Amino acid sequence: MVALAYTVAFEGVDARLVEVQCTVSPGLPAFAIVGLPDKAVSEARERVRAALNEMSIALPSKRITVNLSPADLPKEGSHFDLPIALALLAALDILPRDEVARTVALGELSLGGALVPVLGALPAAMTAAEEGRTLLCPRASGAEAAWVGAAEVIGAGTLAEVIRHYTGAAPLSPARPGEVVDPPASRDLRDVKGQERAKRALEIAAAGRHHLILVGSPGSGKSMLAARLPGILPPLSPVEALETSMIHSLAGLLTEGGIRRSRPFREPHHTASMAAIVGGGRGAKPGEISLAHNGVLFMDEFPEFPRTVLETLRQPIETGAVTVSRANAHVRYPCRFMLVAAANPCRCGHLTDAGRACAKAPACGEDYLGRISGPLMDRFDLRVEVPPVSFQDLDLPPSGESSRDVAARVAGARATQARRFAGHDTVQLNADAEGRLLEEIAEPCAEGRDLLGKVAARFGLSARGYHRVLRVARTIADLDGSDRLRRPHVAEAVSYRLAFAKEV
Repeated sequence: MVALAYTVAFEGVDARLVEVQCTVSPGLPAFAIVGLPDKAVSEARERVRAALNEMSIALPSKRITVNLSPADLPKEGSHFDLPIALALLAALDILPRDEVARTVALGELSLGGALVPVLGALPAAMTAAEEGRTLLCPRASGAEAAWVGAAEVIGAGTLAEVIRHYTGAAPLSPARPGEVVDPPASRDLRDVKGQERAKRALEIAAAGRHHLILVGSPGSGKSMLAARLPGILPPLSPVEALETSMIHSLAGLLTEGGIRRSRPFREPHHTASMAAIVGGGRGAKPGEISLAHNGVLFMDEFPEFPRTVLETLRQPIETGAVTVSRANAHVRYPCRFMLVAAANPCRCGHLTDAGRACAKAPACGEDYLGRISGPLMDRFDLRVEVPPVSFQDLDLPPSGESSRDVAARVAGARATQARRFAGHDTVQLNADAEGRLLEEIAEPCAEGRDLLGKVAARFGLSARGYHRVLRVARTIADLDGSDRLRRPHVAEAVSYRLAFAKEV
């Protein structure tokens, strides 16, 4: 008679249910695992055998066959150890078959029988909840998986504890969700001397999740400004925290068994490959754009990134999702992020300083920023020049508002947008609005429309650029507490659109 256990196979952030079938039949002694397993899954038989031997459970001299169904779905990872062990123990009538069949299990077994934490406990818990089953996982992964309140999560430290739990000798208590409390932000906007226009652009970008590019000479404070962006962003909502953590769970980035409520801030180096940025590699793992989902992707030295990497950002920026297609994988990851880029005006960085600029100025500036294609530059809602700060200004006391004051306005603007888009599933912030919805929420007054029309005609605004100006103006009006787009709102949005660009 076939014994059943259940586990999951990962396809992006989705966890597909896998049925683990085990039968023990007469024949030459053998332990076979079939159903398209990879090397790690095939080696599970040795880890299971050693763990059972550690508990003085000898395998019978019969033919043991484990089938992973559906058989045409690739099975990857060491988390198949525990469900294979459960199915085998149920087939040997050591564990009750009905109880095992009502459980989704995942976990790696050490040779001594200890359960080693694995990736993907959170997506597995989502699947268990959808199937109405209990999730069994290593104790170190239990706090992460317990965030899905719809599924009961049991965390165990060893295979022996699992056996005692199923036999009723020592039932295990359900795991409790864990949360990592982030320390107070130590980087404050007041630490940045001057750069009031750039600070204002950061506030607008944070309020509406608009893409921002900062261009300025070396040492002008571009990276310093970007590093203070997390301090003015509101915390993740419970739904956003769950979405983001599912991706981080697959990447093994959840620490201390808990979930953070702070928004992710990813800053890859400019030597990162396309697979590292977009996703890919073995198993088509999520890239930086997906790890920055619901947060910020900061790309310093933006023109230094390979051209092919930069161009792959264009579609994810528009759609909020990326499909990683490889020979053995085809997975989709969400990637709704705010892109913040920083760049020098030229290779030497001193284009605006006639005394320090190289002999190739100003042509070197056009060549350097020309590495950013027009279609990609067109996707930046806010373009800000960051001038150098004189050493006299550095001796002045801190000026401007603190991050806490700016964060309060950002939170208010986002609350306004949450009420505005309450009935829309795919639209959360002003940056997501398009079509008729954008026309309804961002209709400027007569003076504002006249100004925008003149700018569009004079500078050749693309349709995308026109709509992005309206979105930014809507965010500026939200920060101002205004229901209507007025001329000053449109004028400020246009000023950010036309910075350091001949064509927009």
